[in-house]
Amino acid sequence: MRKLTISAENWELKQPFRISYRTMHDVSLVVVELEQDGVVGRGEGAGVFYRGETIESISDQIEAARAEIEAGASRDDLYNVLPAGGARCAVDCALWDLEAKLSGQTVWEMNGIDPKPVTTVYTIGLDHLEAMAENARGTREPRLKVKVNADAPIDQVRVVREVRPDAKLIVDANQSLTPETLPRIADAYAELGVEMLEQPLPARKDDILASFNSPVLLGADESLLTTRELDYVADRYQVANIKLDKTGGLTEALRLAKQARDAGLDLMVGCMLGTSLGMAPAAIVGQYCRFVDIDGPLLMKNDRDHAMQFVRGEVSVPSRELWG
Repeated sequence: MRKLTISAENWELKQPFRISYRTMHDVSLVVVELEQDGVVGRGEGAGVFYRGETIESISDQIEAARAEIEAGASRDDLYNVLPAGGARCAVDCALWDLEAKLSGQTVWEMNGIDPKPVTTVYTIGLDHLEAMAENARGTREPRLKVKVNADAPIDQVRVVREVRPDAKLIVDANQSLTPETLPRIADAYAELGVEMLEQPLPARKDDILASFNSPVLLGADESLLTTRELDYVADRYQVANIKLDKTGGLTEALRLAKQARDAGLDLMVGCMLGTSLGMAPAAIVGQYCRFVDIDGPLLMKNDRDHAMQFVRGEVSVPSRELWG
């Protein structure tokens, strides 16, 4: 038998973090611990806030599945126990950690991966133009991700490009653009050297993208949760943004990565705000990705013990003490 422990945590951000439809001052997380034979596996879930998930709903879902989890449910069993989202993510990642410790292998070895550091973007949150430029000027990371909205989507990128002409840029609109404005904005982004535009239009209101010849790569985020949406986005986007909180953990994330590559899509691994415990399993997916966005800990005041190290965008391989 296993012992399940569910903990709700709150972590402060260094400064308010704003995207097109939300401003965050802190982040709430659920941490799952699974103890078996004197060994403890841990996993972290932030949930998918735009699908109504909260720290309470995530905790309640896990609690409702306690009997099955403690009785020995496998990662595959979780598909019939918990829906995709933060609850399954936390439990699935805890199971990977537990299995690794019980077997004496790392999760990397379990997946046949020779672990290498990955290079993450650093996110420039929405703010007034001067503040966005100042934030970008103070960075040393070689890759930046710029959050934009409908107010000034070109200027918000231009001010970052002016102070960081050397940086590789991607842009995240978080569903804030319109079909009418997209062609002009995408052309401007191409001129500014933007490599990829993430989720320009609202999810399920992006049919126009099937016939839009974009001058920059388009990435699916809110439009793509699990493998179920893959056929839909494959006709509209060139990049699949995989987040473990969306897929419900590493198991489904790896399935989505394989199927998306088979469908001819480039890959991106993303994250909700979280600690190194949430970024560690995402780094597994990052081994297969063209774009990596696991900078959550850089936006937080504190991180966990044995945290992953971030040096000019390069993210260290997680330590055994942290996860996996």
